Amino acid sequence: MVLTMGVPVSRRAVRATKSETAQNERRSLLTPDVARWPVDTERPIVELSEVKKGFDGELVLNGLSLKIPTGKTTVIIGESGSGKSVLLKMMNGLVRPASGSVKLFGQELSGLSDKDTDPLRKRTGMVLQNYALIDSISVLDNVAFPLVENIKMARSEVEDRVMDLLKMLGIADAARRLPSDLSGGMKKRVSFARAVVTEPELVLFDEPTTGLDPLMIMFVDELIQQMQERFEITSVIISHDIASVFALADYIAMLHAGKIIEYGTPEEIRATENEAVSAFISVGGSGRLGAGSSAAAQVDAAELQTAPLIRVTDLHKSFGTNHVLRGINLEIYPKEITVIIGGSGSGKSVLMKHLLGLFLPDSGTVEIGGRLVNEMNEDELEQLRLATGMLFQGAALFDSMSVYDNVAFPLLERRKPAPKDSVAQLVEDILVRLQIDEIAKALPSDISAGQRKRVGLARAIVTKPSLMIYDEPTTGQDPVMIRYVDDMIVQAHTEFDLTTIVISHDMQSTFRVADRIALVHQGTIAIAADPETVKQSRDPNVRKFIFAGSED
Repeated sequence: MVLTMGVPVSRRAVRATKSETAQNERRSLLTPDVARWPVDTERPIVELSEVKKGFDGELVLNGLSLKIPTGKTTVIIGESGSGKSVLLKMMNGLVRPASGSVKLFGQELSGLSDKDTDPLRKRTGMVLQNYALIDSISVLDNVAFPLVENIKMARSEVEDRVMDLLKMLGIADAARRLPSDLSGGMKKRVSFARAVVTEPELVLFDEPTTGLDPLMIMFVDELIQQMQERFEITSVIISHDIASVFALADYIAMLHAGKIIEYGTPEEIRATENEAVSAFISVGGSGRLGAGSSAAAQVDAAELQTAPLIRVTDLHKSFGTNHVLRGINLEIYPKEITVIIGGSGSGKSVLMKHLLGLFLPDSGTVEIGGRLVNEMNEDELEQLRLATGMLFQGAALFDSMSVYDNVAFPLLERRKPAPKDSVAQLVEDILVRLQIDEIAKALPSDISAGQRKRVGLARAIVTKPSLMIYDEPTTGQDPVMIRYVDDMIVQAHTEFDLTTIVISHDMQSTFRVADRIALVHQGTIAIAADPETVKQSRDPNVRKFIFAGSED
């Protein structure tokens, strides 16, 4: 299969079928004397039966049973915190069950020491969310590491194998570079290369597309498919991205309340009568473009003010030889939700920092409320920032402070602190309006992810900003939490009479909440329009991005 950044006619891979004889000809380089596990429906490569596992007295897995068929791709879905990563690590013995059975390559792991488990682990590979590359050594040495550390092989042979793999992945030119010099997409390919360089039989992927834009998600999906075909591996993937799930999976398993509540082919999962499963996949949707939400703000065109709140004109910004913004023209209208989308490295964050006065243009202008940002003095810039609320991906709460103190922090710590009696009134009002007053005394570690998002929002809007900016608020969230965050954004937008800007990679979320969408492409605005106009655009760059992963 040829890797491409274009949109395929269908994302379901056409997987080559190979005989059991051909399968057995390939051996893991770390265990060359061990015959490859056979493709046999009666002999799963991994088998878990009635597994239980808890932490701090709370059961995460509670009687879970699951079989992983050889030579296929099994995708495990479920809400954040449901135990998917624990389940994945249990498959190669990194986590041991409290009770129940876990078999890897037919061997029961519960009775094996780490030393005895090691030969089984050598037949598996693992790709983690954060790449887990060694920063102090080159790409070539990162990929070579499993070979160098585990078998006696001539350095020239190791390098030949690694270079062949890097060439196949299109990153041979990066062989001598350090991971810190690479983009996120290149780091992802390096981590894939390291996982398969030993030619394992089983590869475990933990959220391989988290935080990626739609084009890169499609690229990673194709990469996984190519790895499957090239190395004849069995894949187990944890994923929150529903489009990826249905593109990659031969089988899907839904983890809920500590058990697998549904298992089947993509077609069987789509047709399920299990309400929990249907709710989960319908929240995410089967494609990148969802239908609109009844919760989404509907702005009457007659009520729109004609003058934009923010006007960016021919904005250019370079860092050294890197020309990031190449003539940005954009208008942000008051009382609208504007979602800014674009690939990683396209310039979205640089643009946002210009709106806050943190960067000044090399040329061009940024005008907010009729004032040029580059003409503001320090007091005026501070007022601009106080009038702007920010919510980051991880909420960025202070772990040692209560919810109340986290929300009060910006009022008490600014250059001119508010009186304590007015602080108490403001904080209590915000907590009630965002329905988190009952957890005011709790620490962030004691509340749910959704509650932490609301606390972060409360802290952002307690200063009564007129503009609210969300930086990738749904990254790494499961479909249920994404819908929760979307509804929270719309509720806050309406309740607090805000102008809202959302930076997003998630197309379904974008089309669910946006009044206006702006696509940043190669340092310019490819389109800025209402959602329906964006959907109907014939610009190939626009269509490639918003329809990545779905049939056009």
